[in-house]
Amino acid sequence: MSVQQAAITHAEDLADFVAASPSSYHAAHEVAARLTDAGFTSLEETAGWPTEHGRYLVVRDGAVIAWVIPKGAGPTTPVNVFGAHTDSPGFKLKPKPTTGSHGWLQAGVEVYGGPLLNSWLDRELTLAGRLALADGSVVLASTGPLLRLPQLAIHLDRGVNDGLALDKQAQTQPVWGLGAAESADLLAEVAAHATTLDGDAVSVDPLDIRGYDLVVADSARGQVFGADSAFLAAGRLDDLASVHAGVAALAASAEELEEGSGPIPVLACFDHEELGSSSRSGACGPFLEDVLARLRSGLGASAEEGRRAVAGSWCLSSDVGHSVHPNYAGKHDPAVRPLLGSGPILKINANQRYATDAVGAAAWAGWCEAAGVNSQEFVSNNNVPCGSTIGPLTATRLGLRTVDVGIPILSMHSAREMAGVSDLYDLSLVATSFFAD
Repeated sequence: MSVQQAAITHAEDLADFVAASPSSYHAAHEVAARLTDAGFTSLEETAGWPTEHGRYLVVRDGAVIAWVIPKGAGPTTPVNVFGAHTDSPGFKLKPKPTTGSHGWLQAGVEVYGGPLLNSWLDRELTLAGRLALADGSVVLASTGPLLRLPQLAIHLDRGVNDGLALDKQAQTQPVWGLGAAESADLLAEVAAHATTLDGDAVSVDPLDIRGYDLVVADSARGQVFGADSAFLAAGRLDDLASVHAGVAALAASAEELEEGSGPIPVLACFDHEELGSSSRSGACGPFLEDVLARLRSGLGASAEEGRRAVAGSWCLSSDVGHSVHPNYAGKHDPAVRPLLGSGPILKINANQRYATDAVGAAAWAGWCEAAGVNSQEFVSNNNVPCGSTIGPLTATRLGLRTVDVGIPILSMHSAREMAGVSDLYDLSLVATSFFAD
């Protein structure tokens, strides 16, 4: 298979992965399913964990961490953590969700993170997430195309092309049917599409739903397009592109990693990054620290040996960054202009919005060279401050040497984002190189 065909195959598999992951909870379980197929054992946090070498994973809400303990691992073996996040900007279902007026049924939603609001107009949307039931069980649900945010016709707003501003309360409540709100039940529609955590269909009585975390997602499948199939358009590439790259790399090399004596490879996919990561399943929470502590305990590490292991460890924080936009070039740094199809990016910021430093940059160059991959740098225009990632949070919380990287994209935080097919594949190759060090 040629490199180009391998990249296209990777992009098509990413499109499948995104389609299977309309919410962070679905994404975590899709990661678990793919790694289980690659020989990983799923563990429960409430149970004792094995101490021998092998491949393991644990899911916490919408987050998942997986790792391989090599046969040669000992108390001071360092970890190489590839970090990403499972959530994406959009909308989340409110309490008392069945609303409507003037004969329309609507869904009461709240803005989640910082979505590009107008990109959600005139798309068929899915409602997906988890349901907590009266018996204490949790199931997943995904409705398929159910909702839509219809845009007002230009005939009724002649100035719309001079600038569209949506009221976040009044104008972002999607329609999903016709009728009177008091005689309808949106949760019944969701319950009809419930599955177990293993993906099997299950019958759920809407009256048994005691809680829910449901988000809105674009229902359209990702599409490879452009001259020479150079691009992929899909929802939730921020940051399922990185999650998928990490899964692909870990699954493909797990057997070799387990037989070796290198660092302990860890894939850490956190939730709630778009909200600041402050949750039990976010990068500010204790999830990774908990897993690493139990891993160290299983290896018989003393407190001092554990700190020695941390001192030799790395975190590669992977998230998307901005490609130069041909129609808005002035928004980018005049000299540093990453472009789709020219390789993954090294993210740099003087104010530590990214954790990359000189030592990390040198290490990144080495991993890219080992993978045979070109890299680009990303830095913001001084007048357009950048966002941040899980990188500085992980470095601060755990003391891991951290490098912020990713792929360049266009339409960031849109309902449908755009990436370079070759960049997606190259990121997975660098992740493989990183895991093996």
